[in-house]
Amino acid sequence: MRETREQMGEGVRVLRAAERTAAPWSNGGGVTREIAAHPDGAGWDTFDWRISLADVTRDGSYSPLPGIRRILTVADGAGLRLTVDGTAHPPLPRHTPFAFPGAAATDSRLVAGPVVNLNVMTREGRAGADVRIVRGTCDLAATPGRTMVVALPDGTGDGPGGTEALPGGAVVTSGGAVVTADGATAELGCYDAVLLPGGVTARLRTDGVAAVITLVGEGLGEPER
Repeated sequence: MRETREQMGEGVRVLRAAERTAAPWSNGGGVTREIAAHPDGAGWDTFDWRISLADVTRDGSYSPLPGIRRILTVADGAGLRLTVDGTAHPPLPRHTPFAFPGAAATDSRLVAGPVVNLNVMTREGRAGADVRIVRGTCDLAATPGRTMVVALPDGTGDGPGGTEALPGGAVVTSGGAVVTADGATAELGCYDAVLLPGGVTARLRTDGVAAVITLVGEGLGEPER
C-alpha cells in the first residue's frame, strides 16, 4: 500500500506522477510536467527552483533563461545531442546529468527518437542544486537544504511491472523505488517523487535507477506542514 504524505512524516511530500498536468510547449515539440517548484505556482520569472519532466518529441532550440542554471538528465530514450553556445557536446546518454547555463544558446537533437528529460532549474543567488544517479541502496544524510528522490525507468525496456518483495512487505517495481523516512515507507512507481525537508535522514532502495537531487541556498522555502 502506498503511503500518503501525512503518513510519511511532517514536512515530507510524496509527489505522484499520476497527479501532474502536462503543459504543451508553444512550439509543439513536447510537453512538460512540473514535479515541484518554489514558491508554489511560481512562473518562469519568479521561481527560485523548479524540477520537472519533459517529453521531447522532436529537435529544437531551448528558450533562453538568463540567471538560471540548468541540470538536464535524460531519464528515458536513446539520448540527446546538445550544442551549447556553439560547442557541440558528445551525445548525452540516459542517466547522465549535464549542467549548463540557462542563458546559453542551446540546441537539442534527438539521437534516435523521443526522450523524457528530468530538468532541474535554480535561480542564481537564490538556490543551487546537485543531481546524482543512484542504483541499489543508499542512505540520504540530513542536510540544511532539501532533497528530492525521483524514480526513473530502469533502462531494461520492460517498463513498470516486474516486482520484488522486500523485508517489511514493501515492493520495488521496475522503474520504481522505496524511500523510508521518519519510520514510514513510501513506494514509488516510475516518475513518482519524494521531497524531504532539511534535517531529515532517509534510506533509498531501488533495483532500478533513481535521481537524488540536493537543493541548497536561500530560496528553498519552508517545507509544507
